[in-house]
Amino acid sequence: MRIVVNDIAASTGGALTVLKNFYNCVREYGTDDEWIFLLGDELLEETENIKVIALPKVKRSRIEKMRFDFFTGKKYISALKPDVVISLQNIITFGLKIPQVLYLHQAIPFQKVKRFSFFKKSERSLAVCQHFIGAIIKKSVKNAEKVIVQTEWLKRAVAEECRISLERIEKIPPNVNMLFGLSSSQTECGRASFFYPTATAIYKNNQTLLEACKILNEKGHAFECTLTLNGGAEIKGVEYTGRLEYKDVIESYQKSVLVFPSYIESFGLPLAEARELGAVILASDCEFSHELLDGYKNAYFFNPFSPEDLAMLMENVILGKIKKRPAEKPSGNNQNSWVKFIEVAKGIK
Repeated sequence: MRIVVNDIAASTGGALTVLKNFYNCVREYGTDDEWIFLLGDELLEETENIKVIALPKVKRSRIEKMRFDFFTGKKYISALKPDVVISLQNIITFGLKIPQVLYLHQAIPFQKVKRFSFFKKSERSLAVCQHFIGAIIKKSVKNAEKVIVQTEWLKRAVAEECRISLERIEKIPPNVNMLFGLSSSQTECGRASFFYPTATAIYKNNQTLLEACKILNEKGHAFECTLTLNGGAEIKGVEYTGRLEYKDVIESYQKSVLVFPSYIESFGLPLAEARELGAVILASDCEFSHELLDGYKNAYFFNPFSPEDLAMLMENVILGKIKKRPAEKPSGNNQNSWVKFIEVAKGIK
């Protein structure tokens, strides 16, 4: 079977992680098939059954990328004569008469928590994603043979928004515990230490956490709060580390309480990772948070738009009113979820 994987958009961050994880699974479990990866750069190594084609001109600009997705891509990919095409970049190649599997990991067009404004400079790029790119993503969903998402909430939202059958959408969550192989018994929660692995996007909601820290300072509490930003407002007790190595993130989960005020996530990986390690988690009161933390005794929820609500929970941690309960056993699900992804793709007729 010949399978084309289209991920021209991937270059850094989470998208690159998705690509490399999928590629590693293909190398181990996809040896019976022929694979062709279409990328923007030469990011992967070729093997006997894996060919890598770099198309830097397509990635050069958004216009070139759209031209490929809507017009030139169908001819290019058709010439490769694949049996199925997998898109890891939220958007399919339009006009193909070949079955396509769409991996959807962009939640912004499907969430209802926030409507971003074109009139606010800080929200403009997110508004473009929500409305313009979102329209292309929804069109892709409607035209894909199969859509794969990471969570149940996104599966329901996609089916409702795009008016397609739930049967066309497959939920395949990532395997968290196979990422680091640690057990929850190794977790040591620092009572007055908080940690948020974050980024600068508005929906990461750093401001709510920083305002909560100001409230704690006004009340005279001593604490440490670490954010993985390159810098920010000088607030007593707040430290900015910049991007951390993965092993350092895991160590921080073990020693701190995870605070997660983000209100838009397709999955929310830190929540799943911290849960796997048995850590105390203060999470935004959102659908994705409740899904990932359902039944978890060390989870506490707050209104993501209320610094006062978050400060109250953090204060309870500092005062010892919130303590880590006996850790649950790790899930023990060591099956690589990308294997199931491949099985779904190969099952397309």
